[in-house]
Amino acid sequence: MKVSVIGSGYVGLVTGMGFVKLGNEVIFVDVDERKVKMINNAEPPIYEEGLEELMGEFKGKYRATKDYHEAILNSDVTFIAVGTPSKEDGSIDLKYVKEASKSIGEALQEKEDYHVVVVKSTVLPGTTEEVVKPILEKHSGKKAFEDFGLAMNPEFLREGVALKDFLNPDRIVIGVQDDRTRKILGELYAPINAPKFFTDIKTAEMIKYASNAFLATKISFANEIGNICKKLGIDSWKVFEGVGLDHRISPHFFKTGIGWGGSCFPKDTKALIRKAEELGEDPIIIKAAVEVNKKQPLKLIELLKKHVPNLKGRKVGVLGLAFKPNTDDVRETRAYVIIKELLDEGAKVIAYDPQAMENFKRFYPDVGEKIEYVNSPDDVLRDTDAVLIVTEWSEFEELDYSEKIVIDGRRVRAAEKGAKIYEGVCW
Repeated sequence: MKVSVIGSGYVGLVTGMGFVKLGNEVIFVDVDERKVKMINNAEPPIYEEGLEELMGEFKGKYRATKDYHEAILNSDVTFIAVGTPSKEDGSIDLKYVKEASKSIGEALQEKEDYHVVVVKSTVLPGTTEEVVKPILEKHSGKKAFEDFGLAMNPEFLREGVALKDFLNPDRIVIGVQDDRTRKILGELYAPINAPKFFTDIKTAEMIKYASNAFLATKISFANEIGNICKKLGIDSWKVFEGVGLDHRISPHFFKTGIGWGGSCFPKDTKALIRKAEELGEDPIIIKAAVEVNKKQPLKLIELLKKHVPNLKGRKVGVLGLAFKPNTDDVRETRAYVIIKELLDEGAKVIAYDPQAMENFKRFYPDVGEKIEYVNSPDDVLRDTDAVLIVTEWSEFEELDYSEKIVIDGRRVRAAEKGAKIYEGVCW
């Protein structure tokens, strides 16, 4: 099948290359000329495990363009995978979704064949039918579910293992209204051996938000218990190892530490809270999960000050800047909150991350330009008075921490066993 993908960020690029791997031809559409050139040169504009190799292997089976008409007229299905950032009040910003819908609609005006438009971006319940559909109809002069298909297909990709998740998902959720669209998307996803859950469009939108809100809450719950465990001298990881053996609960997302970041949980919980409040509901549990997460990274600073009470002028190392390992994504990373607090305390920060240093410097100029970046984690250990572990990159397990004060936010065992002074945030 011929597929076009609007947006070539983490979701769009992985989704598109996943479809290429399954034997389809893919056209990426992006407004960023740099991304278009890189994709056409088989160079991924983001870091994601296995992506560079996949792009090299299937070069010629995909291409990128800035031209919506070229993409729509030469494909059967279009996925909207643009960003949906948060506004200042926490509500979802749909400007990129609206722009994409308008451009797709204008291109559909010129197309005679039945074309399916699929919203892949994370949007609140009602958005596909109440926002995307009217824009597509207005600019195409056609009617949804009759002249063209419209569906909602949320993504459940974990950055760092996103390609594996695309090809081996727990489930594929597809929100559809008409049988023709259902059949086309069923055929597109047929090669993937996973449950296909077909539902109405609004329910598919809500499944995504409910999933992310629950996982975020599970992490915050674990961290709240972990904070209590720390004061009682209990290893919270052992606690949740036991809790997770209950088949009703499962062990996943119980790794206590300094909380969640990234592109999904923070903005999706905020958007769901805002939407609930607009509906007259008070989402107490989700609000509490967000509040716990906001405070959690500062536990590292509290523990550090037990051993280094005055941070003014002291050199503090930060290992890890990405919000999680195996990605260069720094959106809502806990490293920002921690480094900002260190700088406010007068510390000199020396940082290292295998992939995310340039992104951190660019995304957070207020602190990113005030810290020193080094070429290896060994440089961090050599040149600092104490070290904070913020991201659990596997290479950090190979270091010698024997002469250091280490405050660990992610449970790096080599530091736990070898540091001169060691504190775990929840253990």
